[in-house]
Amino acid sequence: MGKDKLRKFEENKLFKHVFQPLSAEIMNSGLEFKGRWHEKFGNSNPVVLELGCGKGEYTVALSRKYPDKNFIGVDIKGARLWRGAKTVADENIPNAAFLRIRIEFIDNFFADNEIDEIWITFPDPQINKPRKRLTSPLFLDRYRRFLKNGGIIHLKTDSRMLHNYTLSVIKENNFTLLSSYTDISAQCPEDELLGVKTFYESQYLAKRIPITYLKFRIEKM
Repeated sequence: MGKDKLRKFEENKLFKHVFQPLSAEIMNSGLEFKGRWHEKFGNSNPVVLELGCGKGEYTVALSRKYPDKNFIGVDIKGARLWRGAKTVADENIPNAAFLRIRIEFIDNFFADNEIDEIWITFPDPQINKPRKRLTSPLFLDRYRRFLKNGGIIHLKTDSRMLHNYTLSVIKENNFTLLSSYTDISAQCPEDELLGVKTFYESQYLAKRIPITYLKFRIEKM
């Protein structure tokens, strides 16, 4: 492991807005965190997740734009997550935090009705492992446990396959489709939220790969 990566891991430990639960805490249902995120932010504002946040571009950008909401970036890669965490620390952004866990354990850390929205930004499309896709019925069932009724999910991806797959999941589960674009640069170039560029998105755009977007609502069963 390189020295720079080790430095970032050590610095993450010093950030009060970065939470890195131990294995025992993860397996014990994340009790320190579950249902208590409003306490950690010190307000009762809506909470929004960015799953697979990478460098945290959306977590940071949205927290700047919406000071009346709280944002949590979730990723397992500590060295990537560090970039967003460092920006939050440098700018003293009060409504952004990061949680370093595997998304398979996500429902251990949030209580019923605790989350208002989820952003899924450029996840691995898991071409040969559909159950591992972050918009698979398996994962959507996890999200439903802590999303408020009518909670919103956003998917931004370079994978047309994942886009079409998610459309089929939305239809099969009678979710409410709110928006669907197959090329946001061409179809909605002025949209400020969709205009936020992640590290990976910039690489895809340089290769002229169109970026797709879906927005849908999940109702409780």
